[in-house]
Amino acid sequence: MTGIAERVKQEYADLTYRIIGAAMTVHTKLGPGFPEVFYQRALAIEMGRQGLEFERERPVEVFYDGVKLGDFHLDSLVDNRVVAELKAVDQLAPQHLQQGISYLTSTGREVTLLINFGAVSLEHKCLLPPLAVQKSAAYQARRRAWQEQAKLSARSADELA
Repeated sequence: MTGIAERVKQEYADLTYRIIGAAMTVHTKLGPGFPEVFYQRALAIEMGRQGLEFERERPVEVFYDGVKLGDFHLDSLVDNRVVAELKAVDQLAPQHLQQGISYLTSTGREVTLLINFGAVSLEHKCLLPPLAVQKSAAYQARRRAWQEQAKLSARSADELA
């Protein structure tokens, strides 16, 4: 791997490993066959037990020239860095992958973990923004805005400590 893929592999390896581990625990205990919302709730419990910081149902607004086009709601945003998109289907389809990419495009994040609880064995895919997205000025602007917000949040947390 080269470029973003190699850097992301290194930077996010521990976090994605922990998220997948939490998902495996949930899948082992619940098994397939439940509605997606039950897996969302169980994963929230498991990630909390493992000390992972996350936000469920994170709203993301999408704008065009200052006009709001609509909202996305991320299943989970873990450590303010990784989008965790959950499914409970027999098998993942191309539209599930596209949904994960859309979340990266709209948030400026670099990793979506697409996790499917509906199969006999837990299925997961690590999605990165496609090259066309990475190179777009719009994505880069969203990425910079997220990074600046993360820096401000870190400074505020340091000041409170």
